[in-house]
Amino acid sequence: MPVTFGGIFDVESKQAQIAELESRTAQPGFWEKQAVARETLTEIKELKRMVDRLTRFQSEVDDLNTLLELVDEAGGEEDGKFSEEVRQSAENLTGSIEELEIALLLSGPHDLANAYLTIHSGAGGTESCDWAEMLYRMYTRWAERNGFTVSVEDLQAGEEAGLSRVTMLFCGLGAYGYAKAERGVHRLVRISPFDSNNRRHTSFCSVDIIAEIADDVNIEIRDEDLRVDTYRSSGAGGQHVNKTESAIRITHLPSGIVVACQKERSQHKNRATAMRRLKSRLFEKRQDEKRAEMDKFYGEKGEIGWGNQIRSYVFQPYQMVKDLRTGVETSDVQGVMDGDINRFVYNWLRAGCPTSRNKAIKMED
Repeated sequence: MPVTFGGIFDVESKQAQIAELESRTAQPGFWEKQAVARETLTEIKELKRMVDRLTRFQSEVDDLNTLLELVDEAGGEEDGKFSEEVRQSAENLTGSIEELEIALLLSGPHDLANAYLTIHSGAGGTESCDWAEMLYRMYTRWAERNGFTVSVEDLQAGEEAGLSRVTMLFCGLGAYGYAKAERGVHRLVRISPFDSNNRRHTSFCSVDIIAEIADDVNIEIRDEDLRVDTYRSSGAGGQHVNKTESAIRITHLPSGIVVACQKERSQHKNRATAMRRLKSRLFEKRQDEKRAEMDKFYGEKGEIGWGNQIRSYVFQPYQMVKDLRTGVETSDVQGVMDGDINRFVYNWLRAGCPTSRNKAIKMED
């Protein structure tokens, strides 16, 4: 018997919605209103993604039902042969249900947008810069696991090792909705590889997330409010980076917001990218001011140091990663650093707000 979810989760109704929206794209004059056209295409993509998820879920349910029928026909004679398959199928089904549940929680105005993620090193000097580079690797791998593409918009190396600051753009439906759970201060405890006495050190980095705002959003930015600086790009890129000042840094004087981009060889392209990021940050700031709750979207990062962390990563003397907002923890430190952080993201989304204090959940892998 086909599994349907009624209403919002009914596959046939969603396929009908897709067909109706796609018929609009073929109508004369559809592309004349760019904002409406982009919104329609985004809706089509999201509906198709939901249909794919539901179709995969239906297939997994059918496979499990078939497997259970085989076990029933065997009459218990081959329980050992099928037990592992039944367990694995049930685990896969549970994961699919969780994905569908979390997708429902992405209901914010920009949850389906791309996301800018910026990592700033904090208290800890070289240790903190190394920690920033480790977080950069973790988020890159997390994005790959979730089907998001990643591009580095700006990067500043540390004085001795690691990264002082890095900004990445995650592209994909729902990138901001998921990534916003990571906003805050992240704390690392480990035996320092930079300490010849092998002492334990604590380092901090802040992670900031903003949604990429569409060009049609009305944000007024006056030229006289901007200070534009150019400089030579750093990092990989060949001889070109040492010959031209293609990198751009823009300071919005009234707000003090600073954005930078050095991804492209063209100064014009870097400026356009930096302006999009500035518009996104100004929009985020305006939303915060309207709500008068700076912790709802922008996050309560505070000082990048003691007492403000949202998550602790302990490498020594024991291994544990614990989210201090939800209480979710795991001993699988290596898995987390390889990008397996959806357990933290999902539970934060379920909690509904960054200040929720749920009962600790022990997750041993």
